[in-house]
Amino acid sequence: MPTYTVHQPPAKNGRAADPQRFVFVRDGFHFWAFLLTLPWLIYRRLWLALLGYVLLTAAMAVVFHFLPMPGGSQAAIGLLIGVLVGLEAASLRRWTYRRRGWANIGVVVGDDEEDAERRFFAEWVNRPPEMTPGPAASTASAPVSPPPMPLRNTAMSNDIIGLFPQPERRS
Repeated sequence: MPTYTVHQPPAKNGRAADPQRFVFVRDGFHFWAFLLTLPWLIYRRLWLALLGYVLLTAAMAVVFHFLPMPGGSQAAIGLLIGVLVGLEAASLRRWTYRRRGWANIGVVVGDDEEDAERRFFAEWVNRPPEMTPGPAASTASAPVSPPPMPLRNTAMSNDIIGLFPQPERRS
């Protein structure tokens, strides 16, 4: 199932953004960004990414003009650039939203965007008020986990090693 990140627009006049303006960005390969990169970047209004893409293709055209390369190599390089844009399209959108002041307020999994929206808002409505993102929400109020316990270097140690939770503190 695809994974979506949920982005909330910045608050205006101290009021939280309308939930209808939330944007769901699907992770994964974006076929239209691969196939029609320039129109896709314009449609999504990714202006800095568009500028980078235009500069990259212009630089590649200059390099191809001065270096004798077969047409197949030029096409392969163009195809690889398209694949890169297709793979990173979601990251480009998330980066642009973050740069514009949008907040990433969650991650949800769904069969399609409609299912992801349904799942997200079903959970979002049931959140306690202090957990609901808004203009006053900050990361400073997030709970802080205790520092990890130092590991003992003994053969009979009961400490947990690896990607497991820390053991309870002993007194």
